[in-house]
Amino acid sequence: MARPDWAPHEIDLERPSIARVYDYWLDGAHNFAADRQLADQAVGIMPSLKSAIMGNRAFLRRAVKHLAAAGVRQFLDLGSGIPTVGNVHEVARQEAPESRVVYVDIDPVAVAHSRSLLRDDPRVTVLQSDIRDPETILSSPEVRDLLDLEQPVAVLMVALLHFMPDSEDPLGIIAGYRDRLVPGSYLALSHLGVEPGEEPEGWLRYRDLYAASVTPLVSRGKVAVTALFDGFELVEPGVARMPLWRPESLDDLDDDCALFPGFAGVGRKP
Repeated sequence: MARPDWAPHEIDLERPSIARVYDYWLDGAHNFAADRQLADQAVGIMPSLKSAIMGNRAFLRRAVKHLAAAGVRQFLDLGSGIPTVGNVHEVARQEAPESRVVYVDIDPVAVAHSRSLLRDDPRVTVLQSDIRDPETILSSPEVRDLLDLEQPVAVLMVALLHFMPDSEDPLGIIAGYRDRLVPGSYLALSHLGVEPGEEPEGWLRYRDLYAASVTPLVSRGKVAVTALFDGFELVEPGVARMPLWRPESLDDLDDDCALFPGFAGVGRKP
């Protein structure tokens, strides 16, 4: 296929990317045929997937609003993906216009587009880096120039850790951020996953498709997701199914929420 002007030359247009697949699901325009093919395959296999992705996005919005209302003015969005409507800085600034955000992603398309769209905003910056290296990220000029690590920071890991197997030590990676943050900082995360026996239609085939096409998908239940908040005090209601974490309206809830294939929570460093 012809390479669009906005696509960095170093990327492989024939290999799907997590960030670009999500962009397509969120009705974005920065994705390629390989991304769309994988995304459509996945939804065909697991019809409830699109609502799960939108549930992640809705949780991000609610969590950022809560954090901004709690006084947080600095956000580190890890695995931020490609910019779409309702990004972290847009949501945070509805509550606090002075909010500052560093977006971090390893995907060059996500980073290139973020930089292009946000280049005129002095309170937002974008870093291309691997989130598994907290020391490099927290020591980077992008973070050091924009965020004051002597003040509370909210670290966001939304729709991210289900791509990180236990062998990559997600607890250790989270600790690498937590231990560098001051008390009053926060961790917000969401995680696709199901409890044994609650797998929605096509869950196992969807997991196998991702393992073969992009990266393995790790399912974790409520206990395992709660364990990721080690060293943080969970805010109410603790770790919950995504739609049940501080819903904006009871009208947003239905009978399927109790079996939603994903969990979310926010924790505060004491």
